[in-house]
Amino acid sequence: MTRRKLLRMIGMTAGSAAMYQAMTSLGLAAESNFTGMPALGAAPKGATVLILGAGIAGMVAAYELRKAGYAVQVLEYNARAGGRNWTLRGGDSYTELGGETQHCAFDPGLYINPGPWRLPYHHRGILGYCKQLGVALEPFIQINYNSWLHSHRAFGGKPQRYRTVRADYHGHVGELLAKATSTGKLDTEVTREDQQKLLASLQWWGALDKDYRYRKSAEASDRRGFDREPGGGLSARPEFSKPLELGELLDSRLWQTLPLGDLYDMQQSLMQPVGGMGKIGEAFARELGSLIRYQSKVVEIHQDESGVRVNYEDTAAPGSRHEARADWCVCTIPLSILGQIPINVGQPMADAIAALPYASSVKIGLQFKRRFWEEDDRIFGGISYTDLPISTISYPSSGFHGNGKGVLLGAYVWGTEAMRFTAMTPAQRVAAALAQGEQIHPQYPAEFDNGVAVAWHRSPFTLGCFGLWTEALRAQHYDNLCRFDGRIVLAGEHASYLPAWQEGAVLSAHDAIDRLHRRATSKGAMA
Repeated sequence: MTRRKLLRMIGMTAGSAAMYQAMTSLGLAAESNFTGMPALGAAPKGATVLILGAGIAGMVAAYELRKAGYAVQVLEYNARAGGRNWTLRGGDSYTELGGETQHCAFDPGLYINPGPWRLPYHHRGILGYCKQLGVALEPFIQINYNSWLHSHRAFGGKPQRYRTVRADYHGHVGELLAKATSTGKLDTEVTREDQQKLLASLQWWGALDKDYRYRKSAEASDRRGFDREPGGGLSARPEFSKPLELGELLDSRLWQTLPLGDLYDMQQSLMQPVGGMGKIGEAFARELGSLIRYQSKVVEIHQDESGVRVNYEDTAAPGSRHEARADWCVCTIPLSILGQIPINVGQPMADAIAALPYASSVKIGLQFKRRFWEEDDRIFGGISYTDLPISTISYPSSGFHGNGKGVLLGAYVWGTEAMRFTAMTPAQRVAAALAQGEQIHPQYPAEFDNGVAVAWHRSPFTLGCFGLWTEALRAQHYDNLCRFDGRIVLAGEHASYLPAWQEGAVLSAHDAIDRLHRRATSKGAMA
């Protein structure tokens, strides 16, 4: 074992280098390359731009192009702005494909974000627009040491505290590494001085005793929790807790979720808009005002040497057809929808549009009569994880110690299980989330009030959650997707290396409008 291998092993145990590397290769975790807001300069006199979609990418493009002096019009399918930037609150209604309509009955001030729900501190583009538009932010709690990790196959199905699993995993691995170091097996690769430093660091990191063992002790209990916590007076003496056995802990696989908070996009500080993620889309909508034409379903996109023509239907008046024209077009329609709309672009872009599948995902919001996770379980914000299909239970990061009702993200389902949930009715999805969540929180049946369930493959404006790139697909199609085709350029999270993140939409829009402006001013005809 070389020093490099040894340190890499420690890093993988303590953090998430390997997971982050894999995520980055898929374009799921990468640093934003934001360098500042666009400074396009003056638009050519009378220049016009048609923007398709009032999601984050479309509204960023409209906002910046208008500032430069372009005459901008935005066509939006929904009766609201934001696209996947969306918050469901009490009084809202949503009809999915198939005709099922849900009426959200959450109490005032409570909500669920069906789409994006957190803002990493390094996503400087979207955070910059929050600041410009006056969107108030508050902390989003990703990691809570008192939340639950649950496997229905381990520990008799009894959930374990996050802090307990983390402390025991670190402790056992620290003991194993300390044994390997102290027995001299690394003498040929690691110096004696390095061994002593490493042993000291492992003793602290793993809460090991003086003999470098992970055992029931004050140090271990200070990480994993006490059987009886320190108090005052005659009942002050704490009782130390006994660690889980290494074999049982490894077999449970609960350790798999430990590095999630170490992934670059999940590291604190994370933020959220006060009152729901949809506050960002709503702020853009107020800023753009009448530039956005709502309930406008694009049915055909045609371009020629003189400009772009788009035919659309007014969904509030079925059967009505309208036409919009402009010199240029920024199209932010999700590819899952765009692939079904006639558009005269070249074969490379057409192939790219057709090639990208969209991830399947389901989010379920559950309102309860009281905040039992705080009152009974002392969980204030954060996320519990389970190997059940619901995968995730996220607790609200605001409203602590409230006396009224509360809303949990009761499920965040992916992949094959998301397809199964998508095939259910909304009521069946809520029922499934309650049945599974009860295994973590037995209070569910008595405290449940109402719920909503959004399956993204049944969303009529996206038909999926986000563009599911692979390295092979990127190599073959990504550049062709992003290049200008005549007078049309695409933008959105699908045209970025930050798929599923609003930052990807922002940076994609910045790139697209910069190239559009250079073309319009003849500074970059091939951009």
